[in-house]
Amino acid sequence: MASSNNGESQMKIVHGEGGYILEDVPHFTDYISNLPTYPNPLRSNPAYSVAKQYFVNMDDTVPEKVVAHKDSPRGVHFRRAGPRQKGGYRGFYSKNTVTLTPKVVNDIHKRGGTILGTSRGGHDTGKIVDSIQDRGINQVYIIGGDGTLRGASVIYEEVKRRGLKVAIAGIPKTIDNDIPVIDKSFGFDSAVEEAQRAINAAHVEAESFENGIGVVKLMGRYSGFIAMHATLASRDVDCCLIPESPFYLEGKGGLFEFIEKRLRENEHMVIVIAEGAGQDLFTEHMQDMNQKDASGNKLLQDVGLWISHRIKDHFAKTDKMPITLKYIDPTYMIRAIPSNASDNVYCTLLAQSAVHGAMAGYTGFTSGLVNGRHTHIPFNRIIERQNKVVITDRMWARLLSSTNQPSFLNVKDIEEANKPEQPPTQLLEGNKCKNIDEVKSESPSQLLEEDNLKDESGNNADQSIETENNADQSIETENNADQSIETEN
Repeated sequence: MASSNNGESQMKIVHGEGGYILEDVPHFTDYISNLPTYPNPLRSNPAYSVAKQYFVNMDDTVPEKVVAHKDSPRGVHFRRAGPRQKGGYRGFYSKNTVTLTPKVVNDIHKRGGTILGTSRGGHDTGKIVDSIQDRGINQVYIIGGDGTLRGASVIYEEVKRRGLKVAIAGIPKTIDNDIPVIDKSFGFDSAVEEAQRAINAAHVEAESFENGIGVVKLMGRYSGFIAMHATLASRDVDCCLIPESPFYLEGKGGLFEFIEKRLRENEHMVIVIAEGAGQDLFTEHMQDMNQKDASGNKLLQDVGLWISHRIKDHFAKTDKMPITLKYIDPTYMIRAIPSNASDNVYCTLLAQSAVHGAMAGYTGFTSGLVNGRHTHIPFNRIIERQNKVVITDRMWARLLSSTNQPSFLNVKDIEEANKPEQPPTQLLEGNKCKNIDEVKSESPSQLLEEDNLKDESGNNADQSIETENNADQSIETENNADQSIETEN
């Protein structure tokens, strides 16, 4: 196999036969020489020593895409997570640290919230790495969403620049599910499950009145996964509105017309709206209030309250039918619950994968599920973009079929959605793979370009790290974790 690793922030790319590409995670041996190795203590652990398939092979990788044509290249792979045979950011520089012992964390998975406290912003890369170095910490596990993992990437770059023997590992935790590459993030299943309670309440209220309307606002600043999956799970929702799918209120084919139609048919309806949906519909004056929180996130207008008032005003003015509207906002109630059984299992495996990677000498990676297999994914791929609902994909089509709502797409949107897909990229040229520059420009895996890598690498150490709606949550295994776990020597 041929490898390429140019520059401080460049991704490790390994090429193999048949168009095989491994986007590898950094290893201590990449910048520190003469490191000793030790046998994995799990080899003598009675729980694992009998499991022949427990240890993974050093060359095991997991493909990013599982659907392929017979003549298509093998494509992008990630290093498989598992044991080898060998082996809030302000908290970094505050004095009130918490020592974690098995007794302290014994039942935290049964509680919501955070046992360590949390903060927005506060990312000072120099101070954080100084604290890591001063305390003699050799493993740092950073748990959170896309903004938190961007911060983890910046910390890794500074640790690498100083040549420190400190493993930096990320664990994807966000109910928004907006982290790319991975199948899902920790906390998402729990959020979708809890959202059902709010939707059920809205449905009961709407059914109890003639022309009753229940409006439920769910979290989803830029990604509508919670709203979409909660709608599909409920089957009581008549209309789902998400940031990725634009909509309009008035005129033929608009939301008001659909509400009138559904009320005539069923005499009630339920609307689920993600908090980031419809932000473009606010007045210019309200949009100019470009305020941001401590983490640099733009403060959104309350679209749930706004759309409820607009619906009431519309029916009051037209005098077509009297309505009764109930508005439910369960956003922080959903975020504060303990994780469900599915997330408890998932978080346990994510944590184990992260520890196995750090103990094997890997660093600058996030553990995550890719096509049902636990993998180590380099920070470069995790922070390159946000995961969003693709409204031309099958899942959104299934939702439209379930709710029977219009797509609300205008002529321009429909033309854009119906553009023919580009033919599959051929990575092979004769018997050899193309070089990395050609792969970057042509590969469907959308590898980061060099300029983007430089922008995202965190050279501005003191800049604020963007965190998403649920980035200030707890550290260990609950779905409200969003800080760093520090393991001292």
